Amino acid sequence: MDAVDYEDTFGFEDYFPSMIDTLGVEMFMEELYNGFCLLMDVSIGLITFESLKRNTLLMGLSELKDDELLCMLIEGDLDGDGALNQMEFCSLMFRLSPGLMMDGFKSNDLQVIS
Repeated sequence: MDAVDYEDTFGFEDYFPSMIDTLGVEMFMEELYNGFCLLMDVSIGLITFESLKRNTLLMGLSELKDDELLCMLIEGDLDGDGALNQMEFCSLMFRLSPGLMMDGFKSNDLQVIS
């Protein structure tokens, strides 16, 4: 997959394609899993509103408002339980990556790490 710059007018730059090129699929999926672990509530293994709010603050993202965090959860919550499991998180990250969507990255190349 060729690394392509997908910067939009809001300053968003999609690093996923270049990360896959650099790391390979397996290491990229491990990094995505690490991102999930950073945001999840370790006691239940899910990303909840509370864990997302707490961990984004710890990561220096204090400018995110509660309604923005809630929208993130709603966008990715496929089973309607109000939280994100690992599969929902990974699916959301891929849907939000214009580089992966435009390059037609094959989802069967990726596996959830457990």
